[in-house]
Amino acid sequence: MSNIDQTTQMLILVLVCAFVVLLVLCFVYFMLKRKDRKIEEKNNPKINKEQSKESTTTGSTAGRKSIFDFMDFDKIEDNMVIQHNGKRFVMAIECAGINYDLMSGVEKTGVEEGFVQFLNTLRFPIQLYVQTRTVNLEKSIDAYKKRLNQVESELFSKTQQYQEMADSGNFSQQELNKAFYEVTKTRNLYEYGKDIIYDTEKMSLNRSILNKKYYVIIAYSPTESGTGEFAKEELQSMAFSELYTRAQSIMRTLSACSVNGKILNSVELAELLYVAYNRDESETFDLKKALNGNVDSLYSTAPDVMEKRLKELDKEIQTKAMNKVTERVEKFRSKYRAKVEEKENSIEQLANEMADLILNENREYLGDEVVDGILNENAKEGGNDEDEKEQKKTTRTRKPRKTTQRTNE
Repeated sequence: MSNIDQTTQMLILVLVCAFVVLLVLCFVYFMLKRKDRKIEEKNNPKINKEQSKESTTTGSTAGRKSIFDFMDFDKIEDNMVIQHNGKRFVMAIECAGINYDLMSGVEKTGVEEGFVQFLNTLRFPIQLYVQTRTVNLEKSIDAYKKRLNQVESELFSKTQQYQEMADSGNFSQQELNKAFYEVTKTRNLYEYGKDIIYDTEKMSLNRSILNKKYYVIIAYSPTESGTGEFAKEELQSMAFSELYTRAQSIMRTLSACSVNGKILNSVELAELLYVAYNRDESETFDLKKALNGNVDSLYSTAPDVMEKRLKELDKEIQTKAMNKVTERVEKFRSKYRAKVEEKENSIEQLANEMADLILNENREYLGDEVVDGILNENAKEGGNDEDEKEQKKTTRTRKPRKTTQRTNE
């Protein structure tokens, strides 16, 4: 019996060892297959695409929906932010801050009383929103540089003018001093502008300048006006009129606190939302640069070459036609002008001929002797006039002689 027990124990140990070895080999085989699968996925990313198709589609739709829910507005129109498919309209008022600490006691009391009055007159919910923005001094620096270039050109021209005045010697000392004073004043202005630009650039590089903007947000829902059914355009016009009335009342009551406000237009509302959703990017890439860069356009198409050619040909034909019209008008005007000048030169002769004709027509009333006498006198006067004209022409061609006059003392 002892021998049988030993053999059974040995067989059991052998089976256990074989089972353990088999498990180890299976684990090693599984790890090797997993490693080979990862290598194939890296080389061919399209593997297992069909298996994960359903998961990716559901994930993309969920992500897309979450993005639209995060934006929380549909569009900006008529100085309003439209939300939830026209079920909510929002208008914003930008308020200018006041320095409360520098006011006197009476002024502080007036501000507090005005704010209490503002709170008591509220009949609808509002939201106070404070937005901190980084002041971008790039535009101010560019404006300073443009003005500095103008001052530099003025300094060059005035310096050159003063040098010409000094070299000519035709000006008095007072005039030279006045010109030198203008040159000195312009030079000082130029140096002062250079210092301002240098200090502003240095200040903007070393640290960021922050600016706080204060807003009062007003919301309106069409359900406030009743349960009647209206079109979208009617609801939008009703919302605009109601929000505009509320904004005007808020600005009027805030003026008692010495706080001035204005209603943001559509572009300013877009800038407000752009800064709210892009705090880091808005410091270096503001809304105007984004709009000018057409980042909101998915693609751009150029017009057809033949269409552009036809437009250019139409423009060329139009310009040539206008040139021909002007030439013809000028030609006609020149002919008409020549006729007018010819008639102006012969106006006396034509008048005399017409007078002779009138006299001949009225012979039976005036008599033949009278008419013939007048015609003869006119003929003589015309001859004398022609002689005088010829004498004037000859005297114009002669050179005048120097004459000496003697005075009797």
